Amino acid sequence: MKLVVTAGTGIAAVGCALAAVNRMTVRRLGARATAVIEPVTVCVPARDEAGRLPGLIADLQAQRGISRLRVLILDDASTDGTNAAALDAIGDDLRFTLLDSAAGPGPGWTGKTAACARLAEFAYSTDDSAATPTGVLVFLDADVRLAPEALAAAVGELRSSGAALVSPWPYQRTGSRAEALVQPLLCWSWASTLPIATANRSLRPSTVVSCGQFLALDAAAYRAAGGHAAVAGAVTEDLALARLLRRAGHRTALVAAGRLASTRMYSGATELDDGYTRWLWSAYGSPIGSVAVGALAGLAYLVPPLAAILGRGATRRLGLLGYACAVTGRLLTRSLESGRRPRRADATAALAHPASIAAYLTLSTRSHLRHRAGTLQWKGRTLPAPTAHPSAAP
Repeated sequence: MKLVVTAGTGIAAVGCALAAVNRMTVRRLGARATAVIEPVTVCVPARDEAGRLPGLIADLQAQRGISRLRVLILDDASTDGTNAAALDAIGDDLRFTLLDSAAGPGPGWTGKTAACARLAEFAYSTDDSAATPTGVLVFLDADVRLAPEALAAAVGELRSSGAALVSPWPYQRTGSRAEALVQPLLCWSWASTLPIATANRSLRPSTVVSCGQFLALDAAAYRAAGGHAAVAGAVTEDLALARLLRRAGHRTALVAAGRLASTRMYSGATELDDGYTRWLWSAYGSPIGSVAVGALAGLAYLVPPLAAILGRGATRRLGLLGYACAVTGRLLTRSLESGRRPRRADATAALAHPASIAAYLTLSTRSHLRHRAGTLQWKGRTLPAPTAHPSAAP
């Protein structure tokens, strides 16, 4: 028993150390004084986002430092009044174009990937230099909120880094206990396992970290690599797109953007459950990969707290140390994500880290079972099987 607890505590300690390194070394997206003079096209796929989209539109209208900004929004066959809400929010702002898509994604396409591909194709077709796209493409989810300097900062980071893709990681806001338990695991999952400063300099697809909520891409590199059409059936299209670019010889980079961008990814336990269940099956390449990761997570973050409660003497002390490392790592990554000191709510959630891991294991298992049964859905659409081949058009 002591040997098992020692192994778990050792893994937790390594995760805490990596979180500390990333807290000190990950680049932060900050406001830049230099104006952006190249064209910037923002692409927003929106399906049933009537309640969220107007807020993003207002944030985009308030952006500073970009003289050649245009925004393309695709109403992806929404049923909740997204189109009317968008039109009302846009008003007479000629920088915005609202597109409609009554048809769903084609065979082998996921809904968001198809919507992003349509947006990119429209951007090409209306670009004066469409044969060789210029400027920057920015993909944003409708639930993202931006400070007025966010877009200019993202474009500046893209150009100064020399990368083909920059992923500004937004602060993941939470509004319920279920969200507070699970959402911080997104940042923690990479910040406690991968040295990002090193990964950002690598071309290895296996070290990619990317967040599709906010992506800034070199338009020419994106199109040359095949864009979203090349990852049509990917459930996690953000990671697939970044890996595609790395295989084509381009660097991709992650930066912390919590001071300029935030999002509430899911609202409430039901939406969170549905959201994670739809994609966790794909997180580690195969069921065997998920089992291996789950076993390590259980060893590192469930065994030590159990030993702290049930063990005695040295075993109990080891368990307490492992639990302390887990809580500290969780707080460090929350601070990395937000760009500030953790709040009291963050500390409370960090203390419940074992429950977070248990929730993750439950969601992962459910995702694999539903994927195997072919019953995965998102926003009313059945997700494509991984063996499906995409049609020529989304």
